[in-house]
Amino acid sequence: MKALIQRSNQAEVNVNEACVGQIEQGYVVFIGVTHEDTEKEARWLAEKVAHLRLFEDNEGKMNLSLLDVSGSVLSISQFTLFGDARKGRRPSFVEAAKPDHAEKLYEDFNRYLRELGVHVETGQFGANMQVDLTNDGPVTLMLETP
Repeated sequence: MKALIQRSNQAEVNVNEACVGQIEQGYVVFIGVTHEDTEKEARWLAEKVAHLRLFEDNEGKMNLSLLDVSGSVLSISQFTLFGDARKGRRPSFVEAAKPDHAEKLYEDFNRYLRELGVHVETGQFGANMQVDLTNDGPVTLMLETP
């Protein structure tokens, strides 16, 4: 699994011009799943996202986690994270998981975050989504499961 994390002050996701999820302080997390991923990777990634220290403490150092600041996650499925554009002009998505497998692990990731005490809002799996966010910092980080 891969996750692109953007620290945000506000974000929302729309489908057919209707808001389906929004957060204030927290992370917008774009999640990509490959066909080799399992529930183990979903759990690892949720633990990492919840405990990663990307928020400033009183001294301006990134020492606080999402849980420390009572932040939220706007979770967006994003198969294009597994796009390979090294050759040619059109990316290949052969590493991206099939929708049924990807959706299950995407839902597992969201469930694990909720079990850790994180408020999670989501987009709509497989939909054409418009994501609007204010990147705080900007702080953007790419995570890949081991």
